[in-house]
Amino acid sequence: MEIPFEPILFGIKVNIHLIMEYLAFIVGFRYYVFLRKRSTDEISSNNRLSIIIGATLGALIGSRIIGFLEYPFINFSENTWIELLNAKSIMGGLFGGLLGVEIAKKIIGEKRSSGDLFTFSIILGIFIGRIGCFLSGTNEFTYGIETSSIFGMDLGDGVLRHPLALYELVFLVLLAIALKQIQKKQILKNGEIFKWFMISYFTFRFFIEFLKPNEFFVLGLSSVQILCVICLLYYYKTIFFIKESRHKNHDIRQPTENF
Repeated sequence: MEIPFEPILFGIKVNIHLIMEYLAFIVGFRYYVFLRKRSTDEISSNNRLSIIIGATLGALIGSRIIGFLEYPFINFSENTWIELLNAKSIMGGLFGGLLGVEIAKKIIGEKRSSGDLFTFSIILGIFIGRIGCFLSGTNEFTYGIETSSIFGMDLGDGVLRHPLALYELVFLVLLAIALKQIQKKQILKNGEIFKWFMISYFTFRFFIEFLKPNEFFVLGLSSVQILCVICLLYYYKTIFFIKESRHKNHDIRQPTENF
């Protein structure tokens, strides 16, 4: 199989990245529904729906903004404007979705944490989407810089590059396993699984971005890396007060067995 993978179906070239992107949304959401049915959700159905709407709107806006900012020095033309309007970023989607949820919860007066139920569904969705990124090769801006290491792959332009999508697939599997073990063996405050997913994923993306042919235009960092720093600052209390949060006896729950 050649990369980029561009199958022809009924005489039409299939956009494999777009197909996998839609599949990620569908499978991820269905997995969320499956997990919710098997767990005890303290948030009412109406409030949960409001939270999902907030997450969706926030993710849509955040994804477009960060996707746009990934091209700070582009030469504008009719074609590049179309590309920019279609640009999306999973990082912007995640952080935008987080802000959208917090705004929605403020509006409806919901004070309980809501992220844990989404965590493994999000990981699954990102995993499926990254398969599409890998199969798209250099057609998508998820490829790495040139490398002479054993990990180098020709992603479609005849140059050996870091296959960043594959690196991320491995990381996501390890992260899901680690979070599941933590969920099984420890008593955590409600919402901590999601927080540690965000902290882990954004930390990983901060470092992996150095292997990407980015525009490092502010303090030697790309737009995605700046967002990673903002996200980690958002969770600074979780990062720096781990022991204190684990020893509190109120607002705790037993881990579920769903994944």
